[in-house]
Amino acid sequence: MKEKQQNIRIKNKKAAYQYFILDKFSAGICLTGTEIKSIRSGRVSLGEAFCVFEGDELFLRGAHIAEYEYGTYSNHDPKRDRKLLLTRRELKKLQNKVKEKGLTIIPVEMYINEQGFAKVDIALARGKHYYDKRETLKKNDAQRDIDRRD
Repeated sequence: MKEKQQNIRIKNKKAAYQYFILDKFSAGICLTGTEIKSIRSGRVSLGEAFCVFEGDELFLRGAHIAEYEYGTYSNHDPKRDRKLLLTRRELKKLQNKVKEKGLTIIPVEMYINEQGFAKVDIALARGKHYYDKRETLKKNDAQRDIDRRD
């Protein structure tokens, strides 16, 4: 009998604070042996992660997937670059947009889908200035006060 998968969702909390999210995509990710076990246990950090093109392929760089605690000599490198799987059309669209000044690709969320595959939601984003970040904090505080009154 197949057990129900627990819902694993690792979010990049810095993304909404540091960037304006313009467009989102869902991408598969190429993993090696023990990486999926570490993701299922929730031992992932996307805080400093970003995406970069190498040729026509997109790679996730800077994401930390901790070594699997029960892994042996075959454990993975926690900071290695991981290839992202997107359609050719999506890759071309992203590559053309990244050439524009100030746009970058960041991971927003990593999760396990219904079939048990690891997926990464990536976003085309523009960096916020200091005054934009202050404005976002003010808006969030005001919304929190409104929610408390209700």
